[in-house]
Amino acid sequence: MAEFISIPLKKPSDVDVIKPLTNIIKSTYNLATNQKDYTEQISEFSKLRSNALWRAFEKYESSLEVIYSYYDQLCALEGKIPAHELQIPFKWKDAFDRTIFGGKLSLTISTLAYEKLCVLFNIAALQSSVAASQSLDSDEGLKLAAKLFQQAAGIFNYLKGNVMLAIQQEPTPDMSPDTLSALSALMIAQAQEIFVHKAIHDTMKDIVIAKLASQTEEYYAEALKLFQKEIFRSFWDKEWIPLITGKQSGYRAMAELYQASICKSKSAIGEEICRLEYAVDLFKAAQQRSNKPNLFQDYATKAERRLTVIKKDNDFIYHERIPDIKSLEPIGKANIAKFLTMSQPMNSNFKDLFEDLLPVAVHHALSSYEIRRNELVNTEISKLREMTQVLNTVLANLNLPAAIEDTSGTEVPQSLLDKSSYVRQARGIRALETAMNDLPDLLQRNRDILDEAEKMLKEERESDDQLREQFKERWTRIPSSKLTEQLTSNAQKYRIIIDNAISADKTVREKFETHREGMEILSLDESELASAIPSGSAVQESGVVIQLRKLMEDVETLKAERDVIESELKSPTVDMKSTFLAALAKDGAIDEPNLSVEQIGKIYGPLTTQVRDSSARQEKLIAEIQSNHAAFTREQSGSGSSREAVLCKLAAAYDAFKELKNNLQEGAKFYNDLTQLLVVFQNKISDFCFARKTEKEELLKDLTTNLSHAGPAATPTIPSHHGAASGPNSAPSESGSTQLPYPTQYQGGMPVPYGASPATPYPTYVSPPMPQTYNPYATMPYPGQGGYNYPQQYPQQPNYVNPYATFPRYGAPPPGQNPW
Repeated sequence: MAEFISIPLKKPSDVDVIKPLTNIIKSTYNLATNQKDYTEQISEFSKLRSNALWRAFEKYESSLEVIYSYYDQLCALEGKIPAHELQIPFKWKDAFDRTIFGGKLSLTISTLAYEKLCVLFNIAALQSSVAASQSLDSDEGLKLAAKLFQQAAGIFNYLKGNVMLAIQQEPTPDMSPDTLSALSALMIAQAQEIFVHKAIHDTMKDIVIAKLASQTEEYYAEALKLFQKEIFRSFWDKEWIPLITGKQSGYRAMAELYQASICKSKSAIGEEICRLEYAVDLFKAAQQRSNKPNLFQDYATKAERRLTVIKKDNDFIYHERIPDIKSLEPIGKANIAKFLTMSQPMNSNFKDLFEDLLPVAVHHALSSYEIRRNELVNTEISKLREMTQVLNTVLANLNLPAAIEDTSGTEVPQSLLDKSSYVRQARGIRALETAMNDLPDLLQRNRDILDEAEKMLKEERESDDQLREQFKERWTRIPSSKLTEQLTSNAQKYRIIIDNAISADKTVREKFETHREGMEILSLDESELASAIPSGSAVQESGVVIQLRKLMEDVETLKAERDVIESELKSPTVDMKSTFLAALAKDGAIDEPNLSVEQIGKIYGPLTTQVRDSSARQEKLIAEIQSNHAAFTREQSGSGSSREAVLCKLAAAYDAFKELKNNLQEGAKFYNDLTQLLVVFQNKISDFCFARKTEKEELLKDLTTNLSHAGPAATPTIPSHHGAASGPNSAPSESGSTQLPYPTQYQGGMPVPYGASPATPYPTYVSPPMPQTYNPYATMPYPGQGGYNYPQQYPQQPNYVNPYATFPRYGAPPPGQNPW
């Protein structure tokens, strides 16, 4: 009677998890920013997988703890890796495929969800093996067996309702809902059987044992009905169905045997004999149907002896009529076995290897918060820099402060000497030329990486289309065109990024050529600089000159205040991580927009007020400068116009030199950071293509060996489910603005535009947190948000913006945006 069925395990395949895990963590969490290296943890995870999956075949109780730990790690990791992002070709063979040369029926799917389901199947299978091996003579063995059978039943029942939803394609036969229903029913029947043994072991009342046995018979009857479905012909082990059939009869006999004991206590001799006769017949049927002569033998012998004795007593003493078994009252049932759900974590000593990685919900909430914060910060800093640039343009057009410092007809103004010294210390115009000449090589490197990534996507898609055309409906995997929608969209965005960078480079070069002559003069030494400036009349000291000098001091004060405001805008802000974690723990969700708006308003409200005040002060200051300069011009009517023009030209060249120097530094950083982004993007595509290649090879093997494959005669018929959700992805719109967007935050993920607004027609995405250091690329308006409105009364000087400062943030895609 103590013979149990244990479920065979699915056979896993070795696979490299280190490289894909490293790539996805780098791309999602940007290790360069977080200064966190997970190499050791990833290596430990790989070892844990290998140990857990192969030790399971040893079928020891200690193996359970190891596979529990691996499953716990999978659950923890799944909550921290964007859905369907991890491209590892997990291959698992069918548990019931028993061909001579090893299982051929397999399925390869590149998602953590599939790996989790297969590991969960093996956990239930291993639990059934460990439970079946327990000694039923000890209380500990009975308790453990009952617990494991119930947990296995719960797992198979869970898998039945979740497999098709998780993998969304045809599973191997062992993972079909019909198979899992049958296995779940078998496990619950065996769990109930353990409770019968427990009741007998504890010498419980006969009525309790009878009811437990009666319920066990019913469970085995339900299991037998599922196991005997036509689709399972020749699917199971040849001994399973006979054993289940025998146990159904045997436990009905057990129920009758113990119910007969109750009849004896009530002196219902006729009913006792009837039940004993029925029990003896059922025990014999159980042995015949199971092909196991010793099945229930002890209880069969006991029933026969009791029947012989009681019949003899009835013949000589009681002479009671023997009723028909069908007329007797049915035996009650005691349902003890339940579907047990696994606790989380399964291993009580579980330690999350990736505990420092934030949950996906918190990570994306932080990223979304950073986007909102950065948008406000960049907008305000853009306003400050725009106002300063306008102010510089006004002063350059008026030749201030050089005009009021010119105390001698031939002397070079001190302010101009300081500007010339700055240019020379920065290695002059040659430094700018060198930096500009480096940009094409950096650009070409990024082009080559993106070209190679797109080439891999194209080749994978063409290969899939070709095989789909060849095998028609037998080619059952999800089409590449559906899985690569997000990758293709991101590749297009990167292409637009590079095109915009080319335009930015062109703007920088045009600005350089416009001011080349002035910057060459500023690169000269002091004596050469003096000879290059025409002579003019000395400045006549007056109240207007004194007032202009005071106004120049006010200008410097205003600029210094803006530097402070800008520094405060760029400084680290409140850490929202704990706030979002608390919200997630409390409500199970994060109300990110409201939390973000509240915190941003609290921190940046006073600073935005200061920016507006600074703008109002500048308007007033410019008006005073213009008024006093007009008076100064009338007083200094003898001054040479040619000298004035040269000084204005050099002042403008100095401003352009400083701007170009920053632009080119930022441009080089942009291209280098974009290279890192593109390398991660290329790695993602490489992982995807490798996973698809492995999946393709497995499917081809199954198709091409189908005719000679000696698998089961019939396997469960499972409907095919294909397709993957893919969120909308709008390409960036063409903008007529002269501002050229360059990326400013390189988070190691896919390019993700800013959230949708009337000026930015993109869907709302999230990105990883910004680094704490400030990047000057990030300070100018974004595409579609309007350009600078410089005063039209100063047309003499062209108005330039930072062409590298207008690009949006990029980070990891939001949940659900990557269907593969």
